[in-house]
Amino acid sequence: MLMQKLKEVVISVLPITIIVLLLNFTLVPIGANLVGRFIIGAILIILGLAIFLFGVDLGIQPIGTLMGESITKSKKLWVVLVFGFILGFFVNIAEPDLQVLAKQVSDVTSGVISQRDLLVVVSIGIGLMVSVGLGRIVFNFPLNRLLTILYGIILILGLIASPSFLGIAFDSGGATTGSMTVPFILSLGLGVSSIRGGKESEKDSFGLVGIASTGPMIAVFMMSIISKISELTGDLPAHDIEELGIIAPFIHEMPKIIFEVTMALLPFLILFLIFQAFFFKLTKRQFSKILKGLLYTFIGFVLFLTGVNAGFMEAGTAIGHGIASLEKSWLLIPIGFILGFTVILAEPAVYVLNEQIEDVTSGHIKKKVILYTLAIGVAAAVSLSMLRIMAVNIKLWHFLLPGYALAIVLSHFSPKLFVGIAFDSGGVASGPMTATFILAFAQGAANAMEGADVLLDAFGVIAMVALTPLIAIQILGLIYERKASQRS
Repeated sequence: MLMQKLKEVVISVLPITIIVLLLNFTLVPIGANLVGRFIIGAILIILGLAIFLFGVDLGIQPIGTLMGESITKSKKLWVVLVFGFILGFFVNIAEPDLQVLAKQVSDVTSGVISQRDLLVVVSIGIGLMVSVGLGRIVFNFPLNRLLTILYGIILILGLIASPSFLGIAFDSGGATTGSMTVPFILSLGLGVSSIRGGKESEKDSFGLVGIASTGPMIAVFMMSIISKISELTGDLPAHDIEELGIIAPFIHEMPKIIFEVTMALLPFLILFLIFQAFFFKLTKRQFSKILKGLLYTFIGFVLFLTGVNAGFMEAGTAIGHGIASLEKSWLLIPIGFILGFTVILAEPAVYVLNEQIEDVTSGHIKKKVILYTLAIGVAAAVSLSMLRIMAVNIKLWHFLLPGYALAIVLSHFSPKLFVGIAFDSGGVASGPMTATFILAFAQGAANAMEGADVLLDAFGVIAMVALTPLIAIQILGLIYERKASQRS
């Protein structure tokens, strides 16, 4: 099973690795040291993701389903809401994508928004919305109505908050639902909905990731309003890449990452032990299997983050910077499209969601159809983000406002199942590869482009990646519905 995961991850990560190397040997040479570090980073990411996903299958997913079933069995709404918050908070604080984004925000804002503050604020938002989402499943409240209310709140808060926070808020919503959070939240939703019984209730479990994604946006806007920070300025911190060599950055990063990952996973382990003592009562074999899964998760997490921090992100920044510095800087748009298309193939959470869709719909919706619909949507999102960096008059809200308005309108016409899948897909599309490589690529491009601002123009690319699947998948739903009505 681990070898199968390794094979899947190699197939997923290889295309973007090859594209970066091709760009290095043709348009934008990034130097031998950085190429060496990028290759080692890619190897660590492949090994780390494979081990991490294996650990998620063994440990995180079973824990999610068991916890969802346990809190629903109590038949007390306050138990569902309180534990929904606690579980959402702790699983999200351990999310690799959020750790990466929080570090980038802290670096670019020179610590004005610290990594720890953003992690805590965003995790509170996720916890609250997981709680609301589980309450929705219990009460069978219509998903499109709840999403209309939540995005209405986001729109109002977005108008009140500082524009400097817009990109960070929407990027946080996309980045938080990654490799760790998505399998857990999907399992939690399935666990809660399964208590109601029937295939329809399983289908109703979709949408929880989409609801959870709104939490960070609301939380970051509230952070902006409460902190009264009216303006943020940002720039990329300078690194002397040549002096750092190839191996030294990995040796430097790993102990720090081991400490951070331990701190992130420890509360999750404690929660599991508490649930085991009072609710699960698993056999010794089941218990040790889940512990083994958590150990794999830990190892994979450390390897993945080391690869990202020491080798992958700087290559993304350098490539983006190099292309934006070319005389033909318009190449950013088609290259952005290709990178967007290939990066979605490397998102592990996308595969988790797609398998659940095929399983719950008994193969009615093929995972390849969802995958390529997502890939086209994300490719368009990255292209539009590059256009925004090049044309300084185009602002992020020019895309987000009509985009979300269209997504909400579609949610009232598209089939119910596709609404849930679309909003979940928005969350999963913006996974670790987007949070690391695409955001770094956009930061490099914004840093080199005259008139562009790294904070205002580069942040927001994850938000765009999270938006387009909402529209693409719901349109796919309308096509499915039309074809079904023609057949009948």
